[in-house]
Amino acid sequence: MSKPSLFTACYTALMASDPDEKVRLTHALLAAWRSGDLSIESESEPEEIPVPGRPVKPELVKPRDLPQRKPVSPEGRAVLFHALTHIEFNAINLGLDAAYRFRGMPADFYDDWLRVADEEASHFTLLRDHLRSLGYDYGDFPAHNGLWEMAQKTAFDGMVRMALVPRCLEARGLDVNPGIKAKLLEGGDEEGAALLDIILRDEIGHVAIGNRWFHYHCEMRGLEPIPTFNGLIDEYMGGPLRPPFHIEARREAGFSEEELAYLEGVG
Repeated sequence: MSKPSLFTACYTALMASDPDEKVRLTHALLAAWRSGDLSIESESEPEEIPVPGRPVKPELVKPRDLPQRKPVSPEGRAVLFHALTHIEFNAINLGLDAAYRFRGMPADFYDDWLRVADEEASHFTLLRDHLRSLGYDYGDFPAHNGLWEMAQKTAFDGMVRMALVPRCLEARGLDVNPGIKAKLLEGGDEEGAALLDIILRDEIGHVAIGNRWFHYHCEMRGLEPIPTFNGLIDEYMGGPLRPPFHIEARREAGFSEEELAYLEGVG
């Protein structure tokens, strides 16, 4: 008897609209994969997914239309944690989509991205619980769709996805983490600041996974990683990445000294 398809299970979790159900399915997916219960053999092509499963709220707006409040006030902290919770919800979908979309990769690729999705689901739960402790819930504020828009733009090529999502957008999360944590501590939210420590630790691992598979694609295609990455940044992001950079976190995530020097403008 043939095993169920990993890709079908990923699609089911990806399209789940209820956040609690998506979290449950994502955790179960990693467990089933690591138990050897799922197959990566596939004769089908991945479907286009303009919109993954998501609840009716939050309302999606342009980034410029998002509420801007300082996290030193209770409502300001709620706005911040709502934004972080939304990022983690999207990150679940991004991890699931990487495992679903890019076929014919080594088994380690799927293990890596299912682990990412599983950890993002845990982050979502932690942040949502903290948001609830502040008197709000996921969906109470508007949010933007930038992460999934980038997933759509990079759906055609695994190398481009690895370059622009984990190595660019998620790595930016490493860069801004210390500043956000400092503001939370200034506002007296030590519990929230501790959550950022957990997220930073795990996200370093996620960026490292993106680094690993970006370099894998470059090696398979005979491409030099730095000029390839810089070309993609110019094409999709409109120019070089701007500081600040969390150099130690990026180093721990596998960015080379040459890459870090280039980012800092001295390479």
